[in-house]
Formats: sequence, C-alpha cells, structure tokens
Amino acid sequence: MPDPMYRQIADDLRRKIESGELAGGRQLPTELELREQYDASRNTVRDAIKLLVTRGMVETRPGQGTFVVAKLDPLIITLDWETGFSGGEGSAYYKSEVKADRRKAEVSVPRIEIQPSSAAPELGLETSAQVVSRHQQRFVDGTPWSLQTTFYSMSLVQRGGVRLFQAEDIPTGTVQYLEETLGIKQVGWRDKIMVRTPDATEAAFFQVPDDGRVAVMEIRRTAFDASRKPLRLTVTTYPADRNQFVVNVGEVPDEEVLGAPGSTASNASSESAAQGEKE
Repeated sequence: MPDPMYRQIADDLRRKIESGELAGGRQLPTELELREQYDASRNTVRDAIKLLVTRGMVETRPGQGTFVVAKLDPLIITLDWETGFSGGEGSAYYKSEVKADRRKAEVSVPRIEIQPSSAAPELGLETSAQVVSRHQQRFVDGTPWSLQTTFYSMSLVQRGGVRLFQAEDIPTGTVQYLEETLGIKQVGWRDKIMVRTPDATEAAFFQVPDDGRVAVMEIRRTAFDASRKPLRLTVTTYPADRNQFVVNVGEVPDEEVLGAPGSTASNASSESAAQGEKE
C-alpha cells in the first residue's frame, strides 16, 4: 500500500534538501506552487510541511514563508579544570577559542546599561544599589553564536573602574583591568548551568524556533575576589544546535590522536588556559 500523499510530498522535499537542491536557508516554494507541483490539496501540502517541521528540516517564519533549516558546523570547545566554561567577559579569550577551531570570531561593541541590583542577585547587593551591565553579541563565521552579559556593581565605576561604563571592548579582559586599576584580584568562580527554551530575543538573534525545538544552555558565572565577595556575574547563552563542549580531566590524549571528530578544537584549553580568566 503506497504512503499517503502528504508523506510522498514530504519525502520528495526531504530528498531535495539532503541532495542540496534545496539548500539550507533557502525558501521553499509557496503553498500554491507546491499544490500545483504535486497536484495536491491545501491540507495535503500543509500536512507535508508539518511533517518536515517536526523532523527539524524546515521552519516556518510568520509573514515570510517556510525555509530550509541551515546545517551548522558546531564549535567544539574543550574544557578543563583550569578554564571551565568560557564565562568571562573579554574578546581575546573568546577569539582564541574560535581560532583554535580555525574559524573567524567577531564580538559586537558592548551595550552599556544601568540596572537595579535585582538584575544580578548573585552579587548580593543592597536593593537600593545599581549595577552596570555590558552586553555583547558573539559571532562565528558571521553566524550568531552566543550572547553574553556581565554585571558589575556601580561602586566599581565610582572607585575608578570607569572603562566598565564605556561602550568599548576591553580586549585584555575586565579581570585584568580591575586588578591593574583597582587592585581587585579574582581568585575563583562558580558556574551554574541550565538548559531552557530560548526567549523571544534569543530566538530572534539565533534565528531558531521559540518553541524549544532548539534549546539554549545558560551559564551563570559568579566570580569572587580575595575576600570571597562576588566581583561580577557573567551570563552566557549558547544555542544547542551550534555549540558542543568536551571536558578533559587528568592526563588524557588529544582527540586527534584517537581520530575523534572535532579534533581541531581539542587543544583549545591547553592553548588558551593561560588566558582563560583574562576576560
């Protein structure tokens, strides 16, 4: 018994997508064009599109149409106990991670805002206090890859850390800047990791559905100074369809020695560990 017509249409479109005839990012023919092409009813065509959406091969964009989902080459970042997740602010370290995978990294100019202390509860500030937030968009090969916002107590600006309040990148990283400017040394951090559905802003930036089909990983890093007081809060968001992390503990061989996939990034931690908390 032959498959239902909607499955036949979906399978034909799938073959065109997998062969590259319908490339990633390309818009599918309109519903009317598909009806004429396959001599099918509106409901049949819609059922075929729904099946492809369920399979994650196409996505519908309100007011625009249906598009083939682009296949992304994940960025594989190797972690160890020295670097942990890349949860600090500073373009130098981020770019070194991406460069280790032989790709091009870009970071937007920081967007500076003043917010109430409730925006960064991990800093443990008084309710009347304010924080400075520095928000940056991060790209790999021109594709939106991650979002990062770092929060600092306004008192750091008032004490002389004025660059925190300026809309410019601090390439060497704010950790080094605060130590050199205010004598405040970061001695440790705590990472909290959660997986969730992207919010509307994240879905729009990463160009992913907002229904959770592509989850995001949020890492909230609270860094501490020598007196064990919170120094900064950095929130980094990674979409799961383009980021992978590998954790090495102890003496292990390079992945390239074992012939594992993603070996070009297997030495990211060793090459950048010295910079790891410059950001």
